[in-house]
Amino acid sequence: MGKLKFNRIFSAGVLAATLVVSGCAGVQTTQSGAVGVERQQYMSGLVSEQALQQEAAQQYNSLLSQARAQGKLDSNAAQTRRVQNIAQRLIAQAGVFRSDAAQWNWEVHVLNDNQVNAWCMPGGKIAVYSGLINRLNPTDDELAAVIGHEIAHALREHSREQVSQQMATQLGLSVLAAVTGSQASANLGNALTNVMFTLPNSRTHEVEADRIGTELAARAGYNPNAAVTLWQKMAALDRGNAPPEFLSTHPSPDTRIQDLQVIANQVMPLYERTQGR
Repeated sequence: MGKLKFNRIFSAGVLAATLVVSGCAGVQTTQSGAVGVERQQYMSGLVSEQALQQEAAQQYNSLLSQARAQGKLDSNAAQTRRVQNIAQRLIAQAGVFRSDAAQWNWEVHVLNDNQVNAWCMPGGKIAVYSGLINRLNPTDDELAAVIGHEIAHALREHSREQVSQQMATQLGLSVLAAVTGSQASANLGNALTNVMFTLPNSRTHEVEADRIGTELAARAGYNPNAAVTLWQKMAALDRGNAPPEFLSTHPSPDTRIQDLQVIANQVMPLYERTQGR
């Protein structure tokens, strides 16, 4: 590659990187808690918390309407009461990490579906699939670990962070392609941005959700060691022919289980305090 062409590509890459950084402002969505989640996050001014919560609410209501029409919304009263009771205890502890979560319009529903899955949309829109309960047979402590993990994603606004990164990436790639006039350079920039922003943050998001979710469960009076047994059950399902859908976005390697053991020990005093010990 000629020196001039290399310099053009390098300069374009610097410009693209500058736009990526300048397009997002540093924020701290939550308090650090006992588990010490202190990473500064970067959010685009083009993706507001309010706008994303409104979009989430619309999608959530649409999904609930569809499930209701199919007779799949909260069809098992006992399961629904159980999930909602556990979720409410966890939600009551969310203020430890962010006080404004008390004003969120939290909703908790069970979807009658064989998927082993659960999620929490921005603004506190929670769904637990009956397949997670029926196939994993979780204890209340284990179910709290799942729901706490998903609540943690919402508290940290990981969805908004990912959307912000995608918008910044697209902006950077557009500038890079325009300056170099080369699609190959744009692809190179895409790969670099993916490694620098998307993949590391994806792993980081999971660690943060594990840590915050386990602390929420401990503060709510659920044994934090259940986070370990839960993921052991997930790993056992993963060894079958049909891995649980939950693992497609929540990978559970052996190292994760080891990390959860450390986190559980760290927050055990919080749990013991709820037990009067």
